[in-house]
Amino acid sequence: MTAGLPDPAGFPNCPVCAYRITGTARLCSDCAGRTLQPVAEFHCPVCSQAVEPGRQCGNRVCALPEGERGFSRVDAVAMYSGALRDKIHKLKYGGRSGWALIFGRLLVGWMDSHPEQMRGVDHVVGNPAHVGRQPIQHIEAIMNAAYTEDVTRAYPLSPPGAHRLVKDAETPRSANRTLDEKRAAAAAHAAALTWTGDTGDIKGATVLLVDDVFTSGSQLQHVARRLRATGAADVRGLVLARVPWSG
Repeated sequence: MTAGLPDPAGFPNCPVCAYRITGTARLCSDCAGRTLQPVAEFHCPVCSQAVEPGRQCGNRVCALPEGERGFSRVDAVAMYSGALRDKIHKLKYGGRSGWALIFGRLLVGWMDSHPEQMRGVDHVVGNPAHVGRQPIQHIEAIMNAAYTEDVTRAYPLSPPGAHRLVKDAETPRSANRTLDEKRAAAAAHAAALTWTGDTGDIKGATVLLVDDVFTSGSQLQHVARRLRATGAADVRGLVLARVPWSG
């Protein structure tokens, strides 16, 4: 840091950091990168799961043709472990909205540092939580923060209150369910989504779909296929955290 200025507190000490309010996306992203578990150097080019050199990814979704898989690739800010896992839970299930600000910065910081992956993206949208979700619509909160942190308007994010992809109805949750139940829940979730406004602007577009975590990819697959059916030419994923693949 510049002489005379305090050092960042480090993730997950963000609530007591001197830059909690004034920090930039790049500052917070670089700071968090010192403690978050990174995506492995050798990883699946489709789902970002760690793989040994010369080995194929064990995720069956990755072996599907892209048209059937729905998404072309998914990138992750970090792996789902330790403090990041805990703070995602604090936001998602505890309603600790301050973490949405931090996660929004981490997303924009990732975009800033990965221009190749952002090239050609026409829409950056969140995989929505349903209207009325309690204690918080966490994805919308994160996307609102990301829009605010993108101070130069470098990315095609929707302003707060004008999200392009919305979910008006609650559907069954997939947590602690069987594999078949998880797939059914993913299909129901995708079916409940609506692309708002002019559907003409999704025709032939590249959509970056943002979510908090990625496990098997079943939900991302169903949402991506729904977006492609609406007219998108390419759907990519970006998540805060990649859950280690357990097979």
